[in-house]
Parts: sequence; C-alpha cells; structure tokens
Amino acid sequence: MAPAPAARGWPRALLLRALPARPHGRRGAADGAPARPAGLYELLGVPASATQAQIKAAYYERSFRCHPDRNAGSEEAAARFTALHQAYAVLGSAALRRKYDRGLLSREELSSAARPAPAPAPAPAPGPRRAPPFDFDAFYRAHYGEQLERQQLLRRRRRRQREAAAAAQRWRGERLAEFSVALLLLSAMALLLGTK
Repeated sequence: MAPAPAARGWPRALLLRALPARPHGRRGAADGAPARPAGLYELLGVPASATQAQIKAAYYERSFRCHPDRNAGSEEAAARFTALHQAYAVLGSAALRRKYDRGLLSREELSSAARPAPAPAPAPAPGPRRAPPFDFDAFYRAHYGEQLERQQLLRRRRRRQREAAAAAQRWRGERLAEFSVALLLLSAMALLLGTK
C-alpha cells in the first residue's frame, strides 16, 4: 500500500504528479514513434533535446525565482523549489537522464537521486593523538634500513673529507701568507745591511 501524499511530503507529491504513471515507451501502434518523457523537462521548461548546459541554466533561473529566501512564507514556492531540485538531480546526471528518457527510472531511484547528500561526519574532538594506520617510516627502515645506514655513513665521510680539504686549503693559505711576510722582512733587512 502506497503512503498517502501527505506522508510523502508536498514536494515529492508535486514531482510524482509531474511524472507519467507508466513507464515511457511506445504510446501506441498508430503513433509509430517512441514517446518522449516530458514531466521533468516541462517542470524545468526545457525541451527533451536540451543540452546539459541548457538544463543547468533553466534550473538556476527557475530555482532563483521560487527560492524560499525570496518568497518567505510561501509553501507553494518552497514545494516548487524542491520539485525543481529533484528534477535537476535526475536531468543533471547523464546516467539518470538516460534512464529517465528510456522510461527505466524507478520511483525509488528518482526519490534517492533527489535526496541531499549525507552531512559530513563531525571532526574528532582534540585528544590524544592516534597512531597512523600505516607507519611508512617504520616500513622504509625495515626494508631499506641497511641501505639507508650505508648512505648516511657515506654522506658523513664525504662531509669530513670536504672539511679536511677545506682546512688544508686554509692552512696552505695561512702558511703562504706567513712565508711571504717572512721573505719580505728578510729582503728588507738584506737591503738595509747592504746599503751601509
């Protein structure tokens, strides 16, 4: 037994009224052409051949007009806004639109497509920090620990060698400067003693 329209809610009842009662298909042998579903398209005011951009533009335009913030207290505007949202939920999705056009969209799929997404879970309260589910550092050390130690040892050796080379270079520079000063003093003394 189907629930009464009041139990389903006003907006859903309005949307379901816009849908045909039977699945879409051929209307009769006399027509010869497949029937085009028109309920949701008419609700948005677009032809069945409308592009996704046209459907989106029509949805935004119509939902803007009957938005509950613009029509405060109007239950009819709120119901129409909800029906527009549900129609866009179906026609805005390429997969659901194909099913709707073929008449394969069930009422359960229609009502589940129009439901809003569940609210995100609240952030956890600050407290003791939990260990991560996967400790990449421990994994890396377990599998590549020896190689990591070798690389660190090589880096330390190279650093010490560079420091030793830099110290030797400074020592040579200092000794050269001292030798140059001593040679200059000896030359000056030799000149002074040679002129007397």
